[in-house]
Amino acid sequence: MLAIILIRGRERGTPAPIKGTLDLLKLLKKNNCVLFKSNPALQGMLQKVKDYVTWGELSDPTYKVLLEKRGKLFEGPLMDRHNKYSYNYSEINGQKYKSYFTLNPPRKGFGRKGIKVAFQAGGALGYRGEKINDLIERMV
Repeated sequence: MLAIILIRGRERGTPAPIKGTLDLLKLLKKNNCVLFKSNPALQGMLQKVKDYVTWGELSDPTYKVLLEKRGKLFEGPLMDRHNKYSYNYSEINGQKYKSYFTLNPPRKGFGRKGIKVAFQAGGALGYRGEKINDLIERMV
């Protein structure tokens, strides 16, 4: 399972195709986290928004901590009153959670070079692999 975190905000200078891809990924605010299963279509979307997000493989202990501390219960209706639109939620262990997690900025910052540089170059953006778990634990 991949954890995707929006690092840079969606400001006026952000191109429309990138805003559209962030909408499809349900990343609306800075420091929001969403979870997806990996597939080729998702990999293409991540390559498109790699200058705005960071992602990596989530471990089971970190997933449990994320659910316990930041999981918001979904308490609204499942569909609107006309049965036209359904609302997004994730069902885990019989409980319905919202499909995103709101995180704090990380303690001790994102890295030496900040949020405008790729992770491989010492920054915060792009693919991190297993090190996403360290970042999430600092943000919870």
